[in-house]
Amino acid sequence: MSGRGKKAASKPISAVSRSSRAGLTFPVGRIHRLLKKGNYAVRIGVGTAVYLAAVLEYLCAEVLELAGNASSENKKRRISPRHILLAVKHDEEFKIVLAGVTILDGGVLPNIHASLLPKKTTGPREDATAKDVDSQTF
Repeated sequence: MSGRGKKAASKPISAVSRSSRAGLTFPVGRIHRLLKKGNYAVRIGVGTAVYLAAVLEYLCAEVLELAGNASSENKKRRISPRHILLAVKHDEEFKIVLAGVTILDGGVLPNIHASLLPKKTTGPREDATAKDVDSQTF
């Protein structure tokens, strides 16, 4: 068997992170540690942290997608707190979930109360259109 070389030693199962095993970006180990440390329950299952990390990653992706759309509508390339606020307040589900949340530097939604708007006239003025037509030269 000499000359064949050694086979590549595979990593033990414990060396692979739980986040990469679950295919997630959010840290499963950190979430599990914080769940245990927070005294939310006497026992915390192994799958609890994976599930919570997946849910948090999904919610983050949704908010970032909506905020990216809001920033591109405003012709900006960088997402600001204003874009996050506009994204959250225009989405029906996020509006319910984040009802009592204040986003710093987010501002307010653009809104003008109906009583402050000028009153509408009954019809267009005929003499104003006639003056506009007479003043134009062809």
